[in-house]
Amino acid sequence: MTTTHSAVDVIRAKRDGGVLSDEQIDWVVDAYTRGDVADEQMSALAMAIFLRGMTAAETARWTRAMIDSGERLTWPTGRPTVDKHSTGGVGDKITLPLAPLVAACGAAVPQLSGRGLGHTGGTLDKLESIPGWRAALSTAEIRDQLASVGVVVCAPTVGLAPADRKLYALRDVTATVECVPLIASSIMSKKIAEGAGALVLDVKVGSGAFMRTLSEARELASALVAIGDEHGLRVTALLTDMSTPLGRAVGNAVEVAESVEVLRGGGPPDVVELTVALAAEMLSLAGVPADPAAVLASGQAYETWRAMIAAQDGDPDAALPTPAHVHVVPAPRAGVVARLDARSVGIAAWRLGAGRARKEDPVQAGAGVVCLAKPGERVDAGAPLFELRTDTPDAVAGAVEALADAVDIADSAPEPTPLVVETIHGAR
Repeated sequence: MTTTHSAVDVIRAKRDGGVLSDEQIDWVVDAYTRGDVADEQMSALAMAIFLRGMTAAETARWTRAMIDSGERLTWPTGRPTVDKHSTGGVGDKITLPLAPLVAACGAAVPQLSGRGLGHTGGTLDKLESIPGWRAALSTAEIRDQLASVGVVVCAPTVGLAPADRKLYALRDVTATVECVPLIASSIMSKKIAEGAGALVLDVKVGSGAFMRTLSEARELASALVAIGDEHGLRVTALLTDMSTPLGRAVGNAVEVAESVEVLRGGGPPDVVELTVALAAEMLSLAGVPADPAAVLASGQAYETWRAMIAAQDGDPDAALPTPAHVHVVPAPRAGVVARLDARSVGIAAWRLGAGRARKEDPVQAGAGVVCLAKPGERVDAGAPLFELRTDTPDAVAGAVEALADAVDIADSAPEPTPLVVETIHGAR
């Protein structure tokens, strides 16, 4: 017997604090994807979910319905597949060295990534600063590159979780983004449909993160892991500190350059530390016995990077874009940097042109901020503290304003804080 549902009934059920049935969830997600449920009706339901929440079972079923709205990818590469997802931060270029490193260790990495919005950067925006590099690949091209190189970082295919793509755009304009069940189902529907056999989640916590407090980050991480368990995916979540920008570079081309430094055996210690930590967890879930630190030091990951960039029509030897204007912000006093606020730096980079306010906005490849002093490092009065890069000099004043309270300089060094705050393991 076919059950008839209506959008109004589903909205009313959730508005009144009810638990949606599997049939209601399946119907409303499918009907919205097909256009039979209007945007204003799904907006009302999203707000009801925002206010009333969802049970773990509802969230898992909502995720399944969004997966089923499109295609599920498969990767017959001969290697175990594993992916990583970050909830976004400032200076978070970790995918760039991490994906080729894990591939160089012997796993296959199908990394379907996104673009930046607001103060958080996007992997595709960074990579598009490499001359010729192409984000849009067909499923056949992704499969071929995984087989030949072992890693691909590209935009999601059109058929991947179309319900999520449609709902995400709606949430963005209806003040329903900050909702753990909707965030978790959005992330996991794409990642499960992507078809990797295992997934490591980098859930950021701190001023530059979407989740500002440890309790918020833990709630999201637990929801993500629970969905993975429900769908039979091997998954682990690392809660990592995002109170300070990762590395020194925040932007697009400037983060690519820093990532290449890491792949060539150098780079900032925090970027190296997190890259190796995430790689170790990815390889563990994938069942690949390799030492990522040793592979990174050997140069193999750098060669895999070059092959990955070339396979997507990029020139790994090409000069990266440079800004038309550079402005230096001096230190107001001598001492030791005690605090460097990630969000403030992210907003400054965004105002300089490295980020966007709306999805359709362009970004400047050469724009960004270079943090010339990080917490624990000593500075002299008047010494360079930030380097602001942009093609639009008029943007500098707004960036300087964003950085006005970004730094504390003290007489002594602060106590170091761990980069990896907590780990939440799935059932495996």
